[in-house]
Amino acid sequence: MYNLTVETEFAAAHRIKEAEGKCERLHGHTWKVQVTLQGKKLDKRGILIDFREVKKLVKKSIDKLDHQYLNEVLKNMAPTTENIAKFLFKELEKKIDSQKIKLSEVKVGESDKTWISYSEEK
Repeated sequence: MYNLTVETEFAAAHRIKEAEGKCERLHGHTWKVQVTLQGKKLDKRGILIDFREVKKLVKKSIDKLDHQYLNEVLKNMAPTTENIAKFLFKELEKKIDSQKIKLSEVKVGESDKTWISYSEEK
């Protein structure tokens, strides 16, 4: 099994209601995002999928969040790192999953030391 991971980042603001502390106030992060795809077979060039293609797909989903107020973008969910990871997974799953390649995991970090990953059982 091959695992391919691309990493990017985006900046955005949010408020976490009922967080009882600083996070209830408007603040921002530069979130780091890692997207991992998985597949068993390489193409005739010997690659799973072109990194450039994956980066373009990821960028389209990230652009929905970049420099936004996440409380407005993620209207039906709290704009937590957990929900950002799930949102991006659902967005990317529509674009990436095929017979050959599956979206394995989306990992989101709001700092260098705090990360959340989201995946679904297949």
